[in-house]
Amino acid sequence: MFVDEVEIEVRGGDGGRGCISFRREKYVPRGGPDGGDGGDGGSVILEADEGLTTLLDFRYRRHYAAPRGGHGQGSDRHGANGGDLLLRVPVGTIAREREGNRLLGDLTVHAERLVVAAGGKGGRGNARFATSTRRAPRRADPGRPGEARRLRLELRLLADIGVVGFPTAGKSTLVARLSAARPKIAEYPFPTLVPPLGLVRVDDARHFVIADVPGLIPGASEGKGLGLRFLRHLDRTRVLVHLLDLDPRTGRDPVEDWRQIQTELQAYSPELAGRPQLLVANKVDLPGTEPVLRRVDQLARRHRLAVARISARTGQGLELLRQTLSAMLTAGTARGSTGAAS
Repeated sequence: MFVDEVEIEVRGGDGGRGCISFRREKYVPRGGPDGGDGGDGGSVILEADEGLTTLLDFRYRRHYAAPRGGHGQGSDRHGANGGDLLLRVPVGTIAREREGNRLLGDLTVHAERLVVAAGGKGGRGNARFATSTRRAPRRADPGRPGEARRLRLELRLLADIGVVGFPTAGKSTLVARLSAARPKIAEYPFPTLVPPLGLVRVDDARHFVIADVPGLIPGASEGKGLGLRFLRHLDRTRVLVHLLDLDPRTGRDPVEDWRQIQTELQAYSPELAGRPQLLVANKVDLPGTEPVLRRVDQLARRHRLAVARISARTGQGLELLRQTLSAMLTAGTARGSTGAAS
């Protein structure tokens, strides 16, 4: 099961109490204070793991607490520090405080760590308070409580290319043909419930990650259909592929489909809608697509967009598409910008 948003509660371990103790040894008159310090509480830490793809584990367990520190003891024995609690999450996970929606961190690199609930400091024992004028202090600190937070974890896929289009336009088929990804493919609305990632190899030195982002329909930016659940996975993409279905048997107008999806992208994020785009006309192998393809070409000229003509089913045009996408990514990196493609 693909889970990309969860809410959990985390708590760092409390610090251990400091100890009040005095030396009681034979032949040592007036023994001084020897109370040890309490140990520090453990922290709750998120660690990005590239081997994980979902937040599913956090669906079944919502409360996490790190161990507390040990209490101080006599004979200057300090309490043991509580061990940190390490929670592994997929690369691309964002952690926010539930109250106020404050961003705590964004884990985008394998093995990157983020402390989300720090452990409390251990209390000082009475040996710490001894001075030349106060030789028998009867004071020790309690340990400080660990931080407690309610978190919202969001997973946003790390993909260079995001493929958008209406359901059954052929997005999953395209990702499967370009890469080694094997998404579920079917001929009914919303067949894709998990945004699949695929690694596309252009040559020995060049490759990029492509993602099928499903569920975009009119009203998606308002939460209709699968709506916002998948729109946010486009946030990290550098190039958008609008996959247009040319099949005349569907009765759909690919030009109007593009306009509706562009409207949803604009409503969700104007910055996202302005990123480099490529129109990909799919199913050009079918008869009767020439009139529709001419309208797509007119749309592309009007908005200064490039058009790639492919058949995801037969493989026609896919090698040229790989090269085109790789060139767009390279150009975007060289410019250091995400302006409109021409």
